Amino acid sequence: MASRPFFLLAHGAGAPSSSGWMVAWRERLATLGDVVAFDYPYMRAGRKTPDKLPALMAAHREALAGARARAGGRPLFLVGKSMGGRVGCHVALEDAVAGVVCLGYPLQSGASGALRDEVLLALRTPILFVQGSRDALCSLDKLAAVRARMTAPSTLLVVEGGNHSLEVSAAERKASGRTQADSDARVLDAIRAFVETPSPAR
Repeated sequence: MASRPFFLLAHGAGAPSSSGWMVAWRERLATLGDVVAFDYPYMRAGRKTPDKLPALMAAHREALAGARARAGGRPLFLVGKSMGGRVGCHVALEDAVAGVVCLGYPLQSGASGALRDEVLLALRTPILFVQGSRDALCSLDKLAAVRARMTAPSTLLVVEGGNHSLEVSAAERKASGRTQADSDARVLDAIRAFVETPSPAR
């Protein structure tokens, strides 16, 4: 790729940037570009309940400002697990970034079941959805309907047998003959293709 990209990686609601899942994805992304991860205020304070969206966005934007200073003009992508991807979409409405990568976008609220599509419909920044086929928080049919209404260029990679954390079921691994590592490598290839694809919106 012409310019080594910069990734800002945000965690999901339940585990910090130091979790095994986050560390593993930080290491994978580091094969494509430079990576910085951060924690939202509630996680740094040791609280279990996430901050309200404005506070999450403020922390995300603060981390983005620091990442932008380090990126030095290189393409900067927001990558987030679940909630971190959703907050990244909100941030991308106000701050220009090269793209957003959502590792398990939580299209439906786990508490109320409400559809979280407003930010996706308002988005103009290219977005890559990586969704497990068994993800209870994101029906692929509902996501397809939302994507059909979106203005932003969007790409979808379905992890067959994957849950909300993109972990493939034992039954799917046995049926396909592929390992979790194989699935993760496929996701990384999709991210590589996404960041290497020129887009007029970038």
